[in-house]
Amino acid sequence: MASIEIFGIIGFILAAYSIVANDAIQTLGTFLSSNSHRPWQTLWVFACTIILVVLVYGYFANDGDIAYGRLNQIPYQDGIQWWHAVPPLFLLILTRFGVPVSTTFLVLTIFTLTGGAQTEEVLGKMLVKSGLGYVVASVTGLIVYMLVARSFERWISETPRASHDLKWTVVQWASTAFLWSQWLIQDLANIFVFLPRETVTNADGSISVTFSFELLVFATIVMLVLHAVIFARRGGKIQEIVLSKTNTSDVRGAALVNIIYGSILIFFKEISDIPMSTTWVFLGLLAGREIAVSYVGGLRNRREAFQDIASDILRALVGLVVSVVLAIGLPAIAAGRLPTFLQ
Repeated sequence: MASIEIFGIIGFILAAYSIVANDAIQTLGTFLSSNSHRPWQTLWVFACTIILVVLVYGYFANDGDIAYGRLNQIPYQDGIQWWHAVPPLFLLILTRFGVPVSTTFLVLTIFTLTGGAQTEEVLGKMLVKSGLGYVVASVTGLIVYMLVARSFERWISETPRASHDLKWTVVQWASTAFLWSQWLIQDLANIFVFLPRETVTNADGSISVTFSFELLVFATIVMLVLHAVIFARRGGKIQEIVLSKTNTSDVRGAALVNIIYGSILIFFKEISDIPMSTTWVFLGLLAGREIAVSYVGGLRNRREAFQDIASDILRALVGLVVSVVLAIGLPAIAAGRLPTFLQ
């Protein structure tokens, strides 16, 4: 297996747990809330099966690139330092308080700002793509739910027992598999950025990366074990964001959220290989949805809906500020370049 530095291992393990707990749990949040009556082991096996398929397919279909091209513009930095592993640790703390930060920005920003000329434009591109993702998701959510709020969402609210029908359970589990796979394709880069990889220049001049098979096995085992902890905790504090939204514990409403969210991720996957914040896309979709169900469907107080949206945006912005501060401040502290008022 390729040599992994100690802080690379620490960063990878912290990221594999904290990113899934904060970010992917928003992807799987509706799945957990609507299947809270099932044993966590069943849900864990289901989710981990998707992980195995995505990782194995990515490795063999992409010539060893299990990050699905998202690290093409962020080459591996020889000498992973302690400050690279601090952002995932901060993410653990923020997750404990239920703050839905962008794991993409929190983890990758420090790599983009310390990677020299090769990565100097990556952060700006990530911001543009993620901001566009929020806008597209919110507009899509608003339009779709304006069309279905009076019928579909009201039907869900008035017929709760219908959600127990087997056909709706199958639809929701299938839509979750679709969404979970798309999230993994987008965000595995945030986890694998700590692992050594080879950068390859292709015949057409494009750049790609490849991981060793031993790293694939190592990463898979670690992720499956850490997922067991997350599922045993039923998502933890961050799950409260999903539970606060209208009808997300119903498998019918959850299935629609999954399909829209996954489709948006596919759209942005095809635009470019620049990493983006899936958290911003998720919050944008929920924002458009909550506006529609409150104004059109009349299923929620409008003021409460906007307060929820504002709260989510504020917490996401706090996470972005923390990301930039860490990315700039940690290397400066390590080099002894503190501002004069701190010395």
